[in-house]
Amino acid sequence: MIKVDVSNVINEEEIAKYSDKVASINKMINEKTGAGNDFLGWVDWPNNYDKEELERLINDAKYVRENFDVLVVAGIGGSYLGARSALDALKGIKGVDKPEIIFMGQTFSPNYTYQVLEYLKDKKFAINVISKSGTTTETSIAFRLLKSLLEEKVGKEEARKSIFAVTDKEKGALKTLCNQEGYSTYVLPGNIGGRYSVLTPVGLFPLAAAGVDVKAMLKGAQEAQKEFDNADLKTNMCYRYAVSRDYMYRHSHPVEMYVTYEPQMSQISEWLKQLFGESEGKEKKGLLPTSVTFSTDLHSLGQFVQDGSPILFETILNVMNPNDDVVIPSDKDDLDGLNYLAGKKLSYVNQMAYQGTLKAHEVDGGVPCNIITIDKMDAKTLGYLFYFFMRACAMSAYLLEINPFNQPGVEIYKKNMFHLLGKKGY
Repeated sequence: MIKVDVSNVINEEEIAKYSDKVASINKMINEKTGAGNDFLGWVDWPNNYDKEELERLINDAKYVRENFDVLVVAGIGGSYLGARSALDALKGIKGVDKPEIIFMGQTFSPNYTYQVLEYLKDKKFAINVISKSGTTTETSIAFRLLKSLLEEKVGKEEARKSIFAVTDKEKGALKTLCNQEGYSTYVLPGNIGGRYSVLTPVGLFPLAAAGVDVKAMLKGAQEAQKEFDNADLKTNMCYRYAVSRDYMYRHSHPVEMYVTYEPQMSQISEWLKQLFGESEGKEKKGLLPTSVTFSTDLHSLGQFVQDGSPILFETILNVMNPNDDVVIPSDKDDLDGLNYLAGKKLSYVNQMAYQGTLKAHEVDGGVPCNIITIDKMDAKTLGYLFYFFMRACAMSAYLLEINPFNQPGVEIYKKNMFHLLGKKGY
């Protein structure tokens, strides 16, 4: 479903040097024996997910789609970015007509939070709260505010039918509340961390509510799992990409820049930044993931990429065939000089911009570029792509000899914040 070209980043001789190490790590991933192995549940999730739960989820999502104007998704990090990125990639930046999907609980911003709450006062809305513990500060504040507004609008009994939770199977503050109130509840598996959870109910419920074919997403992930569970570096595109990243890191290119040519793919880049940044950024190691959307950012960062410090390599996500297109019209006066493009599709212009930029960066600028080519973005392809990157991330982190599934550094800011806020025990 995708093609991966790493030839401008690493040659076949250097790839072959990784063979033994990749074989060892692949065995470790498949057998779940590496560091953080208690969070490797995502590896076989596409085949082992709860089929009955998925049917219930799809039915509840249909109920939301048919009965509400807005679904507010309360979550942060992996409980937010996966669904947000998939929704944009599949439905476009305009989103869907009904229900409108709004995200909350991913920021402390008083402006953003106030504006969302004011907007919801005149809307019939449902809530999808996502938290394994139920105590994540941003999400918990948002859910408290949303629940209060909802109960004030429709009453406590009706609110119970409008709240859908994704949380731990057995424990935690949110699970306790769900048991008390009788909310419809879905499991965030204990062996899958947030940034690897997009193919679980964390991502699937809001996507199903938006009308996305979530079974097709899982089917794509199943195909990726089957394709990438081997250590053959001649054919395994996922591991070839992972090896190219490690090679760049060890050869003075500490920044990976994700490049897209579609604004609706920009949130995929945000998801990738969390996936790789939080998985690899430990023990003073790891690539810094960053992103741009071309051609927009060619008018801001293009100069640096072309002629600036040679510290980065690009990983380009190129969607060949858009879901929608526009034909450039002719103009009798041709004052803007664009009649040479009259009758051509904008997708053609976008592809020529891609090819021209690739040549400028690779040949003239000396910037190494990985190219991931996607024929057309649909639910099945996106499920495949999500799994591709999660598996590549695990391999990349293990090549660095770190645990891909913890995030000890994240806890430090929380401790400082709780102390300043006067939370008991801090």
